[in-house]
Amino acid sequence: MGSFGTNISSANSFTLTGFPEMGSLEHWLGALLLLLYTVSILGNTLILFIIKVEQSLHQPMYYFLFLLSVNDLGVSFSTLPTVLAALCFHAPETAFDACLSQMFFIHFFSWTESGILLAMSYDRYFAICNPLRYATVLTDTCVAHIGVSIITRSLCMVFPLPFLLKRLPFCKANILTHAYCLHPDLIRLPCGDTTINSMYGLFIVISAFGIDSVLIFLSYVFILCSVLSIASREERFKTLNTCVSHICALLIFYMPMVSVSMVHRFGKHAPEYVHKLMSLVYLFVPPVLNPIIYSIKTKEIRRRLHKMLLGPKL
Repeated sequence: MGSFGTNISSANSFTLTGFPEMGSLEHWLGALLLLLYTVSILGNTLILFIIKVEQSLHQPMYYFLFLLSVNDLGVSFSTLPTVLAALCFHAPETAFDACLSQMFFIHFFSWTESGILLAMSYDRYFAICNPLRYATVLTDTCVAHIGVSIITRSLCMVFPLPFLLKRLPFCKANILTHAYCLHPDLIRLPCGDTTINSMYGLFIVISAFGIDSVLIFLSYVFILCSVLSIASREERFKTLNTCVSHICALLIFYMPMVSVSMVHRFGKHAPEYVHKLMSLVYLFVPPVLNPIIYSIKTKEIRRRLHKMLLGPKL
């Protein structure tokens, strides 16, 4: 125990790992990631601008989409500095506190996105199952309270993580698997007992992603029952069509997350770059595809984009 303080102070930096096993292809991967960052940042910024200026989009559904776009920008900017440094500028070193800060924001935005998707399913449930009460229940004040609750929940869950890590002695080689800092990656490095860290990480995953996914599933069970009670086939299709964008957002968020978990649990003998690529998909795909999906499926956003890009006469 006498070396406890020395061990902590010696862990003043971490070495981020790119894709050295891919050789010259690593440069192409860096270029692809830069393209994805550009699409994500421009796409989500456009969504925010359109929702702000288009009065017809000042509705609960689009307020939640606004929050989703802000969150996706947060995910992109959280990973951008170290990914560019490791893959494009070959500067893999990152300071200990900077790594913990990045870990905090990556996990904060991940759990916030899960909460926003749950709120969007709540919005779809009321719009379809209780349309007469929709305007009176989901008021601007209610939406604001939901947004604050989602952010508060994420902050409360992620806030202990850096402190739980900082109390541990780091005496191993501080080499991370990815080009960014994640909690599951960081808890492999301390030479002290990480049981509390592992248990707390499991608890917040179950209490966030687990409960959210169950509630989302139940909301769609009720939505499906309500839709099936509609006599007209055309009306059923039209009603379900209002959920397509949200269902796509759910799939591109939860499917990569489940895939990453499956690879980590059952693909231990898979090449290391498979684990890295799956984590990249998990962090990069939702911020890139969400604005594209909502731009394609939302008539008002599509019309505004058409007007901005091609002019009002076209």
